[in-house]
Amino acid sequence: MKKCALLSVSDRTGLSDIAAALNTAGYTLLATSGTGKALDEAKIPWTSVESYTGLAELLDGRVKTLHPKIHGGILARRDQPHHLTQMEEAQIGPIDVVIVNLYPFLKYVQSEKASKPEEMTELVDVGGPTMIRAAAKNQTPTLVTAAMVVALAIHRASGPRGGEVNETVSSEPLFH
Repeated sequence: MKKCALLSVSDRTGLSDIAAALNTAGYTLLATSGTGKALDEAKIPWTSVESYTGLAELLDGRVKTLHPKIHGGILARRDQPHHLTQMEEAQIGPIDVVIVNLYPFLKYVQSEKASKPEEMTELVDVGGPTMIRAAAKNQTPTLVTAAMVVALAIHRASGPRGGEVNETVSSEPLFH
C-alpha cells in the first residue's frame, strides 16, 4: 500500500523541500487548495483533498478537511482488524504523515484586521487543530508535526518516517 502524507499549511516555508522528499520517498501527497498551489509552483505532484474526499470546500472554505476520509485515515488503528475492515468498506486510505500549521491568528491580532471582528473570526482555525489532535492521538502509525522546521529535521535525521524521531516529536502536537 502506498504511503500518504497530508499537507495543509498557511506558512509554506520549507514546503517544497519536505514535499519533494516525501514524493521521492513514494508518498502520495494530499493537500488543501492553497498548499496545492504552492506544490504546483514547485512542480510537485499532489492530489487535492476535494478530489480525494469527493466533496468540494464548503461554507466559504470553512469546511475543507473535516471529512471521514481524512479523519478516518488519520485515526484508524492499523493493529485493529475491524478498523481496517471499516476503512476498506468506506474506501478510506491510511494517512501516514500529517504536516499542518495553523492560521497566523496572533499575527493578525496586531494588524488592522483586528478591528474587524468578522475578519478575525474567519482566521480561527478549526480543521488544522482537529487534524493535529487526531494525528497526535494516533501517533504510532501517523507522524504529525505542526512545524515545517520539525518536518525537515525529521526528514534529514531519518528519512520521511522514523520511529526514534517520531517518539521525540510526539508530544509537540499536544500543545495545540
